[in-house]
Amino acid sequence: MDNKILLSEKDIPTHFYNILPDLPKPLEPPLNPKTKKPITPEDLSRIFPMELIKQEMSNESEIEIPEEVREIYKLYRPTPLFRAKRLEKFLDTPARIYYKYEGASPAGSHKLNTALVQAYYNKKEGVKRLTTETGAGQWGSALAMACNFFGLDCTVYMVKCSYEQKPYRKSIMKIFGANVFPSPSQNTVYGKKVLKENPKNNGSLGIAISEAIEDAVSHPDTKYSLGSVLNHVLMHQTIIGQETKKQLEIVNEYPDIIIGCIGGGSNLAGISFPFIADKLKKGKKSKIIAVEPSACPSLTKGEYRYDFGDTAEMTPLLKMYTLGHCFMPNPIHAGGLRYHGKAPIISLLCNEKIVEARSYSQFPVFKAAIDFARCEGIIPAPESSYAIKAAIDEALKCKEEKTGKTILFNLSGHGLLDLNAFDKYLSGELEDI
Repeated sequence: MDNKILLSEKDIPTHFYNILPDLPKPLEPPLNPKTKKPITPEDLSRIFPMELIKQEMSNESEIEIPEEVREIYKLYRPTPLFRAKRLEKFLDTPARIYYKYEGASPAGSHKLNTALVQAYYNKKEGVKRLTTETGAGQWGSALAMACNFFGLDCTVYMVKCSYEQKPYRKSIMKIFGANVFPSPSQNTVYGKKVLKENPKNNGSLGIAISEAIEDAVSHPDTKYSLGSVLNHVLMHQTIIGQETKKQLEIVNEYPDIIIGCIGGGSNLAGISFPFIADKLKKGKKSKIIAVEPSACPSLTKGEYRYDFGDTAEMTPLLKMYTLGHCFMPNPIHAGGLRYHGKAPIISLLCNEKIVEARSYSQFPVFKAAIDFARCEGIIPAPESSYAIKAAIDEALKCKEEKTGKTILFNLSGHGLLDLNAFDKYLSGELEDI
């Protein structure tokens, strides 16, 4: 059997899969931050284009992918599915391990899948500039690239600790024409307030979201773009799982276990939602595992309730697992997972026991990442390494139980710009938080 399973460009999905109609119960509606009543499309229109608002609230099972977006997808899609044979041998496991490699995208992660769609619809509505936040920089890089393709200006507020840890992420954003600022910044009223209270604030995604939204609503030609959490963002990532299903069919496989790391939820949603559809509609028994950092354990230790998506309380209130919107996580190197809340869809699926959650500290995660790299030759992003750790644990469990299960995980980004973190691990300087 081949090490990698490839599809042709004609196999790029033509539609995104919308899981909303298939959920076991409806999502609780987002609430207006001022009135606390269910939000309306008009409430959202100041920060999002109307087509994305429609997608956010749609009950259609499929949403067509614009042809202009599919043409750009051809730069990197379909992405390869690998059988991790060398890792299997290293672990001496009867399990069959597969990983979908989204680090093959030009931006280096899965984030470009939704960035292109969001830039496209904003351009169609006449928007001139997008603002956004970014944790580790994968999302900021992807949106900068997408804005470049569609002729939009882009402003990125990058969480300060990641801005300092990962200098070349901001280089990528600047190459594609974006303006990048460490958050909290002096650019916004809210950023100045946070810095006045604590000049050494490391930043958080909640703070960066507040700054990006304040910037957007302060300029009439500008809207805001989000890289995770919201329904339409997760839906755009389902091309990952759709392709994976086709690839596994080629080798007559179906996953017993599906794993994704989770910050807001786009990684896990992308790989798992098309398979969760089979679970909900066809009775498939796949185990779905969401893996988060123990430094920011929203699913494993948070509360399932309404909360704001940002610290300044500007976003709609969402029903989700949350640690509280003012939670300040430790500066772990998986910056994309340092978010206080989880996507409402994934929160509901966890609450209904359709998805299970686990957490790890970063030291064993980096060990798993290096074991994987030495076997498979790919240096993974710190975020994706949480999924690798869970996949290895599941494979070792198969070894112990002498069962040959099929394990699938989403390798959503490469770690070539995260070598500072790997250096710290190898030198013994990495803090186990």
